[in-house]
Amino acid sequence: MTIAFAVIGGTGLTEIEGLEVIHREVVHTPYGEPSGPITHGMIAGKRVVFLARHGYASNIPPHRVNYRANLWALKSLGVEKVVAVAAVGGITPLMEPTRLVIPDQIVDYTYGRAHTFFEDGLEHVTHIDFSWPYCVEVRDALLNAAQCAGVNVVAHGTYAATQGPRLETAAEIRRLERDGCDLVGMTAMPEASLARELGLCYATCAVVANWAAGKCDEEISMAEIHDNLTVGMAQARALLRGLVC
Repeated sequence: MTIAFAVIGGTGLTEIEGLEVIHREVVHTPYGEPSGPITHGMIAGKRVVFLARHGYASNIPPHRVNYRANLWALKSLGVEKVVAVAAVGGITPLMEPTRLVIPDQIVDYTYGRAHTFFEDGLEHVTHIDFSWPYCVEVRDALLNAAQCAGVNVVAHGTYAATQGPRLETAAEIRRLERDGCDLVGMTAMPEASLARELGLCYATCAVVANWAAGKCDEEISMAEIHDNLTVGMAQARALLRGLVC
């Protein structure tokens, strides 16, 4: 049976509600080990695979995720479409906590990460077109799924990918806003560009966990992030179920 889509779960999403688990598979890759076994399952009669980006114990920080191994493992299983769920901070007014956003652009501020498959033993230098980093087909599917599930989403936004694992300073957030960014997170890159290199149709459902630094009067607390993610990830799960409605 063809895999309908793969889900990469971010912070707060280590399983999919309603997924009838068939089996879990350990996949070894030329780029090392993925974040964990791949979970195979069924939702509404459709085959889905799931991988927790930060590990099923949520113990892999964003700068240490083996993005190449994760994407290569999914590709090797025959996956063609990937939905990435990510917890983010909100910068611009629409990006309030618990909001779901389907971003359409990325600005990459990460460094030192293994960010390409095209580096050794090449017959020629390889470039990819990354003008529009997210797959239109999967973005449209997410937007339709949100409507099907009755979940309100913001349909556009620019995701600033920072290094982490620390949160940003208020001055850094002001810079990101001047650069045109609406959201800030730590996992969009190189995940999105590696997916493009492998020919995977990839898009993100971002869950706003908190206002970014300097965007509210209070300090950012982990308790606040946890509470907001509890609400936001419940909506994300409903959206994912909507993908097969």
